[in-house]
Amino acid sequence: MLDYQALAAVAAVAREGSFEKAAAALGVTPSAVSQRVKGLEERLGAILLTRGTPCRPTEIGAKLCAHVEQVRLLETEVVGALPGLTAGPETGPYAVRVAVNADSVSTWFPRAAAQFATETGGLLDLVLEDEAHTAERLRTGDVLAAVTADPAPVVGCKIHPLGIVEYLAVASPAFVSSHFSAGVDAGSLQRAPMMRFDRRDELQSRWAREAWGATISPPIHWTPSTQGMLDMTLAGLGWSMAPVPLASPLVAAGRLIELPPQKRIGVALYWQRTRLAARLLDQLTQAVRTVAAQELGPADKAGHSGRFD
Repeated sequence: MLDYQALAAVAAVAREGSFEKAAAALGVTPSAVSQRVKGLEERLGAILLTRGTPCRPTEIGAKLCAHVEQVRLLETEVVGALPGLTAGPETGPYAVRVAVNADSVSTWFPRAAAQFATETGGLLDLVLEDEAHTAERLRTGDVLAAVTADPAPVVGCKIHPLGIVEYLAVASPAFVSSHFSAGVDAGSLQRAPMMRFDRRDELQSRWAREAWGATISPPIHWTPSTQGMLDMTLAGLGWSMAPVPLASPLVAAGRLIELPPQKRIGVALYWQRTRLAARLLDQLTQAVRTVAAQELGPADKAGHSGRFD
């Protein structure tokens, strides 16, 4: 029989990153958390957490954490259906853990989250990740659902196409005057500073190849934030690829200029969720699909892959 009090401690440390934060989340002392984790590790004969800053679950620990998250979700369903029951004293309000890319959080996803919260009163625990890691988060059970650019379903998950987010290449008028005074071409793109989200962000390079047939390695400003990248672009530090919903009003107002040849890149998005039958997860899925259908472009327009922040 699994010791769910100890499992809850392991899951809390994995989620919060430290024994102290886990203790605060559970409403117990760090010593109690440590004793529960150590006792479970001794009984199982396996290390469940790598101690460090932050603490991380081992492969076995991740599987147990995934089990705990699913049990907590199902417990929430039962408690909601039977008012006479109450959740365990250390579980607290349940938040559905979801991996989402930064651009979605900055554009369409908040509407879906608000619809879900209004209809269910449910909470969300959002994890900002890129495409490669959202798939891994699902595989390890760290999250129950994810917005992803990967069309291949993770084992044990359902996948739903959401649509596409379009990106356009933009720069401030002052930046264009300074760096593209003779026009945009392969040579000027090689010299002009460029904005990138992180080392995995290839959307700017893809645009240069597809728009100008150019492979570029210009000076780079690293800005791991969707809004931060847009603000830095407005400030004139470099040119960047920005989601159309954020960039279009700024282009219309003359605060940004879309770089020629005004070629846009479409990134297809998908919703993957565990097959676990749970009302909260079903309603979150419905909210995500409804809002995506209203705000994203049709999936058949997506001809290219790009940044998934």
